[in-house]
Amino acid sequence: MSFSDMKKKRSQDINKLVAEAEKLNTDGGQKSLGDDRFWKPTVDKSGNGYAVIRLLPAPEGEDLPWVRYWDHFFKGPTGLWYVEKSLTTLGQNDPVSEANSVLWNTGRDEDKQTARDRKRRLHYVSNIYVVSDPNNPETEGKVYLYRYGKKIFDKIMDMMQPEFQDEEPVNPFDFWEGADFKLKIRNVDDFRNYDKSEFAAPKPLLGGDDDELEKVYGQMHSLAEFTDPSSYKPYDELKAKLNRVLNMGEDTQPSNVRDQVSLDEQQEAPKTPRGNGNFTSQELEDDPIKASDDDDDDTLSYFAKLASQD
Repeated sequence: MSFSDMKKKRSQDINKLVAEAEKLNTDGGQKSLGDDRFWKPTVDKSGNGYAVIRLLPAPEGEDLPWVRYWDHFFKGPTGLWYVEKSLTTLGQNDPVSEANSVLWNTGRDEDKQTARDRKRRLHYVSNIYVVSDPNNPETEGKVYLYRYGKKIFDKIMDMMQPEFQDEEPVNPFDFWEGADFKLKIRNVDDFRNYDKSEFAAPKPLLGGDDDELEKVYGQMHSLAEFTDPSSYKPYDELKAKLNRVLNMGEDTQPSNVRDQVSLDEQQEAPKTPRGNGNFTSQELEDDPIKASDDDDDDTLSYFAKLASQD
């Protein structure tokens, strides 16, 4: 879709986006460290941070301004790490989800905790324009990919589908009628907290200058790769890696993919490193948890309702 076509059709976008977002709730991998297409907020020594970003519309040739995927990120008893995108993103069976279902259904508290520790993590990715980043001013005025979690996505949905009748729906991804997002990060009980983040009043990006906006549109990145089946490892390869990480010699009994992902329990987020989140290459190699790109630490785990048991 050309820039001019996108501008003409944008009035249809908000209803379409709301419908697609609702689909995500009813439908039953990420790039390597150092990918310079991604923007990440930084925090000070107390764990607080602030930046202003603008969510951008769908890239040319794509339908949605966001993409959603799950991954797993944990260390096994062998000391090896399992860092892989989950096949449940594609609606397929995934070996970690199968193993977690087996653990959960034993009824033992220690097995449930192990399943929680190995839960899948929810990510959204969108294109953004950095309006203000006091800690990294060199990023201002540039287009990046931004990875975020359910809490920020819920704030986006609140803008598009407001709760009260005196509030007008706003498509925050719109160049002309969208709104800047003020990202406010606090350290609450050693966890990153995004509750104070909020949208500003709607206004055109870059004053609504079509020439400048078309330049931004041309700099946006494709989102398709994050759900492209070719970017996911096949089941057998993931299973073999999981067995190595867990030192398992026998296959676990597979379960139906619906059983794997039907447990939705709100799970406490993992702790994030103190300080500004900067680590040496050797530290990241030794401890990849420090390299996690899940900045907002929101996860949609799958343990709220037990899978059907025989």
